[in-house]
Amino acid sequence: QVQLVESGGGLVQAGGSLRLSCEASGRTFRTYTMGWFRQAPGMEREFVAGISWSGGLTSYIDSVKGRFTISRDNAKNTMYLQMNSLNPEDTGVYYCAAKQGVVVSTTSRDYVYWGQGTQVTVSS
Repeated sequence: QVQLVESGGGLVQAGGSLRLSCEASGRTFRTYTMGWFRQAPGMEREFVAGISWSGGLTSYIDSVKGRFTISRDNAKNTMYLQMNSLNPEDTGVYYCAAKQGVVVSTTSRDYVYWGQGTQVTVSS
């Protein structure tokens, strides 16, 4: 089992920054690839970024490239999403997720563990 605990969401003005954290616990957590998803009101949940615990391979959705950075601290079993230059279109509930295997997937159905979600609201 892998347990995921998220933190760092909040309200920020356009152009501001936030850093989301996802702390993982439980045995064999390093078996899993990690990812961030978000869901805006009335829209489907979408992939934002992913990272491999083993190799540090990262992947991003096009709309956040150059603004968001996904990273990890293996000693702390923690994944981060640094979000800069935020705009109102980034508003949504952000979820931390974990999947089996070493390949990052953009499909939410492939992820078997999920955090509780944290609200990110960007005002204009």
